[in-house]
Amino acid sequence: MFIEKVNNNGTEYLRLVENMAVTRQNGIKGYNKKIILSIGPLSKFDDGKPDYLKRLRESFKNGVPLIDSLKPFCESNHKLEIYEIKLKEGEDACIGHPKLYSQNLIERILEELGLISLFASYKANTKIEFDLVGFFRLLIYGRILNPSSKIAAIKQNDDYYDPIIKDIYSYNVYDTLDFIYDYKKQITNRINNQLTKKAKRNTSIIYYDVTNFFFEIEENDEDRIVDGQVQKGIRQRGVCKEHRPQPIVQMGLFMDSSGLPISIEMFPGNTLDHLTVKTALANNIDNVINSKYILVGDRGICNYNNISHLLGLGKGYILSKSILKLKNEEKAWITNQEGYINKGTNFKYKSRITRREITTETGEKKDIVEKVICYWSKKHYDRQVRENKSFLEFLDKLLESPANFRITRTQSKRLAAFLKKDVVNEETGETFDSSKLKGLIDVDEVNKFKEFFGYYQIITSEIDMDDLKVIDIYHGLSEIENQFRIMKSDLNTRPIFVRNPEHIEAHLTICLIALVVLRIIQKKIVSKSEKTSKSREVTWEMGLTGSSIKDALNKWTIDELPGGRFRFNNIDEGNLKIILNAFDIEIPKKLFTKNELKSIKTSIKIFS
Repeated sequence: MFIEKVNNNGTEYLRLVENMAVTRQNGIKGYNKKIILSIGPLSKFDDGKPDYLKRLRESFKNGVPLIDSLKPFCESNHKLEIYEIKLKEGEDACIGHPKLYSQNLIERILEELGLISLFASYKANTKIEFDLVGFFRLLIYGRILNPSSKIAAIKQNDDYYDPIIKDIYSYNVYDTLDFIYDYKKQITNRINNQLTKKAKRNTSIIYYDVTNFFFEIEENDEDRIVDGQVQKGIRQRGVCKEHRPQPIVQMGLFMDSSGLPISIEMFPGNTLDHLTVKTALANNIDNVINSKYILVGDRGICNYNNISHLLGLGKGYILSKSILKLKNEEKAWITNQEGYINKGTNFKYKSRITRREITTETGEKKDIVEKVICYWSKKHYDRQVRENKSFLEFLDKLLESPANFRITRTQSKRLAAFLKKDVVNEETGETFDSSKLKGLIDVDEVNKFKEFFGYYQIITSEIDMDDLKVIDIYHGLSEIENQFRIMKSDLNTRPIFVRNPEHIEAHLTICLIALVVLRIIQKKIVSKSEKTSKSREVTWEMGLTGSSIKDALNKWTIDELPGGRFRFNNIDEGNLKIILNAFDIEIPKKLFTKNELKSIKTSIKIFS
């Protein structure tokens, strides 16, 4: 059987045909063509790269066709090969040197995201002489497969079965970081456009949260002058999410409702979370997404200045709001059990519509209408009890015997909320003996604090949306926390070792791209698992953890054997097999030539 191209009324069609031996009426033997499969118009399958028909025929011959409909016909068409490999004791070939092949899956994702072509086009239209695309590929491959320093990522060049760059000057990696910084907006726009086009990205719900990354340095950055303007030092001590004393940088991340990152924005480490919102929106969302969306965030970004900005653009919001900072009337409404709707014994909720006066960005007063939803869950209650157990036990013991305790700095900060205000007489400077401290603990405040365990409050502009749907959408914010965990653990985003702000932002952009790649792999696994039987190794949320994907991809290697043949390793390993199956990557049990290895890569479909 072979693939034939025919012309039908000016349109080129592909079909699979076979020559059938026949004996004609005059006794002469000959051949007639038998059409086995009408494949379809060539334009439907052509990927736009050179020699598509040649590559298609070669892929069919090798048993890994570029077109899925040809797969059932490969086995009968393929003649089994017999391999003769001769090795002599003492030859270097007696020792195996596995090389990574898994970067080809990552590269196919980068191609489908339009990034390879983007970097190639900019290189072609600028005076960049080094291999910009190659350095970019190495930075992304290294961040996913073996996170390390930028120079170390470039030194991994020889770890791949076909080295990415032929002639390397390692310090061009910093020129690549400069490029990524300069073209960050174009890079993220290209990713989002491709995801919208190919993955049907839905941006009607946008999640936003802030995290930070630390540096192994002791001093804050000083301010600097850039283009005549004072630029605030980016590495500053702030409220570190990991409770480290070193300077940090803040990063805001936008994510869609399917858990795919949209973009990032960087801020000095001492920037409060709610102060990042308007800048992050203006630089990444406001001029990109024109349709209405609902911004979802936690209480750290809940601020009516931010809400005014969103409403002014015709957007919506679903935000959690701190209960402890509410007015007494609002707190009383939450604890009043009237109006709650019970869903079993572990969950209850209620809501009300309120009017509120806010100050707009222009300083004007404006009345808004919003829905306030309060709910209580046993799961949230148990978590708060666990988180506060040691501190509450400390308070109990302090009440019993205050003279026996030394109070740490951390304890003193938390204790301040529960101390009465008459600890010291400011006029006389009189202080109390520690044995009298018992009377200074405000037991009523402690009880009020415990009274709100398990309760959560959400405010939203979507007054007509069902309460449970609002709560469900808000709970999706936990997915963004998963992205932060992947960045900090699997992608080793921190500690950050580059120093200037441009390279720091480029580093975070590389981590964002790597995160998008991992999320695409995870979503593909989930999509595949939904169509097949459930596996214990597959979860509905992520498919496989980032760590499991990284470990599996590092096992996807090949050995070069004498005679220019290559052998795949570990493709029957559990998690690697899950990844291969998710992308319908079929690797026959055979030895491969270099051209056949390329055919496997080109046949990988990312969005289908």
